[in-house]
Amino acid sequence: MRNKIHFNILQGQKALKDELLTNIEEESLNIGYYTLPEQNTDDILNFVDGFDESIETIVVLGIGGSSLGSKAIYEFLKPIKKPKRRLLFFESTDPLNIQEILSKIDIERSHFLVISKSGTTVETISIFKYLYAQKQDSSSYTFITDRDSSLDDFAKSISAKRFYLPDNVGGRFSVLSVVGLLPLALCGVDIKALLKGSSRVKESFFNDGYLKESLLNKAIFYAKYHTTYSINCLFAYTETLRYFSEWYVQIWGESLGKKQCNSAFHVGVTPIGLIGPKDQHSFLQLIVEGTRDKSVTFIKIDDFENDLKVPDMTLPHLEKLDILNDITFHDLITMQSDSVIEALLEQRDIPLDEIVIERVDEESIGQLIYYYELLTSLVGQLINVNTYNQPGVEAGKIILKEKLQKNKNTKVKNDK
Repeated sequence: MRNKIHFNILQGQKALKDELLTNIEEESLNIGYYTLPEQNTDDILNFVDGFDESIETIVVLGIGGSSLGSKAIYEFLKPIKKPKRRLLFFESTDPLNIQEILSKIDIERSHFLVISKSGTTVETISIFKYLYAQKQDSSSYTFITDRDSSLDDFAKSISAKRFYLPDNVGGRFSVLSVVGLLPLALCGVDIKALLKGSSRVKESFFNDGYLKESLLNKAIFYAKYHTTYSINCLFAYTETLRYFSEWYVQIWGESLGKKQCNSAFHVGVTPIGLIGPKDQHSFLQLIVEGTRDKSVTFIKIDDFENDLKVPDMTLPHLEKLDILNDITFHDLITMQSDSVIEALLEQRDIPLDEIVIERVDEESIGQLIYYYELLTSLVGQLINVNTYNQPGVEAGKIILKEKLQKNKNTKVKNDK
């Protein structure tokens, strides 16, 4: 993994970098995701080894951090590595979506992973109730939750298999925990290689490696200019990163969009996920000629390991497009991304950088995941927010549960 920064590096930042490193090192003693690359995965792999071979589909019941990360990794790898099992996700209470997913599965050949840290996630439990009413076989369900949560108590009562989240690992930082590793391993993903990738980034950052300076410089730039460049566009030049972009939007938005600690001042950097070349024909116009409030990060793949070519042929009236003949699609998409980068550099006032990942495999996506987790934590420190809470999200949950309680009370009253 390489990161090339094209914006001007801020000078005279040694003291700030030293302070930031000290704060991050102290934070890493209490925030659980930092240690996930070194975790023992024996329990997960033993469970996978003894898993029912007749199961064709793994179905995740979870939302946000309980699903986005594992979906991002699964969809990234799927074009290259055929999954051992399908992986589907119930993430919404949209009845049309629920019916659509149900139509795709054989419930008798499916295993359901019910994931809720608190055990009280409305979306997850409502869908679980619907499925459990149809199939009350405890062996069809595995629960991932906090120890002694209400969901843990329920799982114990039906003698279902349970896994517990590590301490102090929030949902949006949980993909490299059992939350992501279990469904991925059940589908044939090499989770040891995934963790090896994340470990490479961790070692590089904390032990003065090749990514340390780029992470520090980017974090300081984003923090210093978060009001000027208030939007960060992640422009991935591969369809395989479509769902990674969704994961990035969650971790960036939910972690950094806050009131500052001990202040009423609102801060944050708005995340936008883009996919090239498609979004070259739409959102790129806004970047090039729109308001100068956006920074851009391009993600490219060094080797697609695919030799698919444009045929060497001439079409009537389209002779000018013979310049495409015999070019690999790998080279074509790389030339497209490089051309856009060159065009943006000519503007001279759009901050941008490039991330190049080696190939489509577990180690590469493990590096990218941990890189963005670290970058999020660094920016959070610098803009003085609590990176790991989400009071804006919780407020809506509280109101919803009040509405549901009121609705239930009304029904009880009307039934009397």
